[in-house]
Amino acid sequence: MSWREWVALAAGLVAVGSLFLPWTNLSATQQDVEEALNELPSNEVARNAFTTGFLAWAGPLVLVLAGVAVVLLGQRPKVRSSGLPHLWLIAAVVALALMVLAWLGIGWQFDEDARELLKAGGVGFYAGAGRYLGMAAGVASLVAAVWDVRALRRGGAR
Repeated sequence: MSWREWVALAAGLVAVGSLFLPWTNLSATQQDVEEALNELPSNEVARNAFTTGFLAWAGPLVLVLAGVAVVLLGQRPKVRSSGLPHLWLIAAVVALALMVLAWLGIGWQFDEDARELLKAGGVGFYAGAGRYLGMAAGVASLVAAVWDVRALRRGGAR
């Protein structure tokens, strides 16, 4: 197995691990509102990918599926030459696109009334550690997939 295949699996596993970390955090600029946020249940102030929405958890799941497929099928020369690296590249791009869309729509996990209430109270939402870790895993998988496609074009070098 090449190092690129190991990167595919590792990136997928890291991305799945990131699902359980906070993806969205709430923070307030006013001290009294921040204290009120501190009194809320932690799952309301720091949301993981599963409570954030489909776009948040779909990307990491695509990454882990691609990583498992690359590791399991990457040892077969016929499968590799039939386009497995290209499939991995497409999966990495799709996973990153889903995570970027989730990042751009970070506030849409709350309904309109909640967004207005949060805005009026001086509460903002920002990306948590899980979002950064998932995105880093997606970029690592994408870079390794590009190198794997280039290796295949150069003659199947492992």
